[in-house]
This record gives sequence, structure tokens and C-alpha cells, in this order.
Amino acid sequence: MSTILFDEIVYGPVKSRRLGISLGINLSPVNGKRCTFNCIYCECGLNEERRTKAPAPSRENVKQALTKKLTEMTVGGIRPDVITFSGNGEPTMHPDFAGIIEDTLEIRDKLCPTAKIAVLSNSTMLNKEEVIQALCKADENLMKFDAANDDLIEKIDQPEIHDFTAKKLIEQLYRFNGKLIVQTIFLRGEHNGVYIDNTRDEDVAQWIEALKKIQPQKVMIYTISRETPVKTLQKIPMEALEQIAEKVRQAGFAVSVSA
Repeated sequence: MSTILFDEIVYGPVKSRRLGISLGINLSPVNGKRCTFNCIYCECGLNEERRTKAPAPSRENVKQALTKKLTEMTVGGIRPDVITFSGNGEPTMHPDFAGIIEDTLEIRDKLCPTAKIAVLSNSTMLNKEEVIQALCKADENLMKFDAANDDLIEKIDQPEIHDFTAKKLIEQLYRFNGKLIVQTIFLRGEHNGVYIDNTRDEDVAQWIEALKKIQPQKVMIYTISRETPVKTLQKIPMEALEQIAEKVRQAGFAVSVSA
């Protein structure tokens, strides 16, 4: 299987296209996925291929692992640009997510004060007030927003929450009062006999209208760069991404593009 799992609580550092030198924190089990989305492009594989009954790491284990790794890096003269919550699933699903954010801020301030704290989230747990409050303490909230209509969300992200809708997502992202970065993947391809393409003019226009309501501080658009569990997906050329990015700029938003 070409997709990967992160087999440590703290992993890296790795070179991120969007974030620089990133030290990762995995709040999911190290031997399987735990996610509320089942994205057809996920580098960790589809949920049904990676399910596990193993527990997520405890708050104390996360604290110890991060302290140990940052101490080793500091001694070695290496400083990450960012400490990123990502890994084998959705980090905000962890029952102690808010407390782990507090611990991470304390450890960062002590051992690596120049590093930012970032969270890569699929935006599904924003119905919980404690999750939003914790995310707002991070330096960068990178919130997934792959489409502004239910049909595309169902095809691309395959949410495992039965009442997850684009309307609810947009309303919840609006609650950040602009303290968030929207990240959107653009792709084409076929899955289960259905053609998928979120680069069509009408879908991009609908997505940009939603951005106007959400008012993110920045928009990150990107395309496939690693192996995907669905092999029929296609990478979007940089020229097409730049055309979408120009529409975002014309709408008044800062945007970065990764191909």
C-alpha cells in the first residue's frame, strides 16, 4: 500500500510545502487512522483500510514526547518553523485537545519560542465550543474547505458525520472572526464510477462567495503531491491553480499556491 501512517506521536521535522520546517504532532493512534472524513486523496489511506482499536496517545504522553524531541533539536541547533498538529487523522477529535494545546504553548514558549503552533483540521468538530477556543489559541488554524456544496464535499471528503453540510461548515468557519487560514485542494478524477472536478467555474465561484462570508486571513490552494488511495485522481496543473488564485486575489484575499 503506497499511503503512509505516522508511527510516532511526534515526528519529523519535515519540509512542508506550505509551512516550512515542520515538527509534527500525531494525536491519532500510531497504528491506524481516526478521522471524521474519509478523503479520497488522504495520504494515510482510506478509513476502511486503516481502522484500529488502539487508543489515542494520552495528554501526558504527548507532553513528554514533545518536550523530549524539542530538547534534542535545541541541543542539535535545529529549530522548527512550526509545530503542526496533523498525523493519522483529525487532531481535534482527541478528548484532551484543548489541554494538549495549552501544554504545547507552554513547551514551545520554553524551548522554541520562535516556532508557530499550527493545526491542520478538517473543520468537522467546530460544533464544540472548547475546540474553537483551543484553535483560536494556536498561531495558525488551517481549516479544510474543499468545496462549498454538499455534492462535492460528499464526493471528495466523504464525511462520516451524517449531518455535516456545507452550510453548517461555512457558518462555523465564520465564527473564527477571520482568525483562520482556509486550505483547499483542487483535483479531478473518477471514484466509484463518478467523475469529480472542483475546478469548474461555477464551483469555484460558489467557493469564493463562501470565502467572502468566512473572511479568512489567507487562502492556501494546492493539489495532489503524494500517493493517494484512489489511483484515478489527477493533479491540477500550476497554470490552472494560478487562474483560480487570481480570482481569489480579485475577491480581496491573500493566497498561496502549491502544486
